[in-house]
Amino acid sequence: MTHLPPDRDDRDLATADWNAMLSGDAPIRAPRAADAAPAPVPAAQTPSDAPSAPQPGPEGRPMTRREAREAEQRQAAAAEAAAILAEAGEPTAPAAHAQPNSTLPLFESIVAEPAAPETDRPSRAERRAVNSDPYEPEKPKRRGAWGCLVALLIVVALGAVAFFFLQGPINAVIERFTPAADFDGAGTGEVVFMIHDGENGSDIATNLVDEGVTASYDAFYDLLLEQSPEPEFHPGAYQLAEEMSAQAALDALQDPANKLENTFVIPEGTSLPDTLVAISEGSDVPLENLQAASVEPPASYGLPAEATTLEGFLFPATYTLEPGLDAHAVLQTLVNRQFEALDAAGVPADQRWRTIVLASIVQREAGSNLDDFPKVARVFQNRLDQGINLESDATVAYGTGNTHTVWTTDEERADASNLYNTYANPGLPIGPIGNPGDVAINAAIHPADGPWLFFVPVNLATGETVFSTTVDEHEAAVARLQEWCALDENASYCE
Repeated sequence: MTHLPPDRDDRDLATADWNAMLSGDAPIRAPRAADAAPAPVPAAQTPSDAPSAPQPGPEGRPMTRREAREAEQRQAAAAEAAAILAEAGEPTAPAAHAQPNSTLPLFESIVAEPAAPETDRPSRAERRAVNSDPYEPEKPKRRGAWGCLVALLIVVALGAVAFFFLQGPINAVIERFTPAADFDGAGTGEVVFMIHDGENGSDIATNLVDEGVTASYDAFYDLLLEQSPEPEFHPGAYQLAEEMSAQAALDALQDPANKLENTFVIPEGTSLPDTLVAISEGSDVPLENLQAASVEPPASYGLPAEATTLEGFLFPATYTLEPGLDAHAVLQTLVNRQFEALDAAGVPADQRWRTIVLASIVQREAGSNLDDFPKVARVFQNRLDQGINLESDATVAYGTGNTHTVWTTDEERADASNLYNTYANPGLPIGPIGNPGDVAINAAIHPADGPWLFFVPVNLATGETVFSTTVDEHEAAVARLQEWCALDENASYCE
């Protein structure tokens, strides 16, 4: 350690020491006793709270150059930390008791004495309130895109549910205040309309639409409900016209002058029992006499040897008979008309039986779409040619006695004892299943060209029918029919 002369004053000593330190020729001097002595502790401050004075180097010697450099680095770090806190807006409390000549770094003084708690500092919410415009309304929070999408989906779902449950009532209200379709006036042309025994107003309303007399069921039936007393209808044939208003049709059916004597209508496909009823309703021949005449030997009417009844040979048409004919003569008139139709179609006498049997199946299976008759005939002819069972539900139903339907059950289709069952028995059935008309006869002898082996109607209201070649195609069409029948408004067609 270097000793300094005693006669040098403190200013000269400080200058010499500083120059020597900078030149590296002398170590930094040790602090004097006066410099190292701690400042008096205020009365309110305990000795333990007072900051310590700068400490000399190890063992009381002056700090080396390395120790001085480390002290400078600590002071620089403290200054940088203070600058950072200042930029962040955080106030720094200086150490009030630090000595001017103390070498204690600023950072250490901050750590040694933490700042007093800022009890008067406003909260973040208070600062935000102070800085905001009191007259400016608070901005609503923006809803995220997902929130809007979810809300939209909820609205759509609720609307769909409401529409589902209210669709029926809404349609009912619309139908209630929407007038039924109706024609104007007395119509044109001529239509012989039959009223059968036991038919009610609803049946007549349906038949009028089917015959092209009125525009809609509701137009006629609603008119009946308004009548007081309720109109009475009598079986028989009536002279009407096409496209009549509901009121004009009702007036004509109530007028005895329009009832045709000895006149009746046999629709295509009508079975033997229903044909006899229609004849009795439009003529003066009792039903019992007609039934007795129908079981006379078929040969007495000139039928083929294969025939066991008159089924299939009573031609469907409108008839006006001469008064006084007995039951046998009336039935003979219908048989002769069937022979005329077969001859006009070019059917040889020895082919009459087969033609009538096949035509009766086509008539019952083809429905109302006349364009489908040749295609239906081709399906059955292809099956006969390939040795495939016809599988006609109409033949099965006829064999069970259900002559008004083509719907069958699994048990009925499996019953081989039913000789009309073309599911369980090969080839044509043992006889006709109804009385075919001209269109069905022509289709039986002139089937369309095509590879089809299956057909099924997919809309019984319009008669739309799908013709298929493969089992998969046919099953897909059957599924369409089942879906159509599952709708409530179509249930009556599928019974």
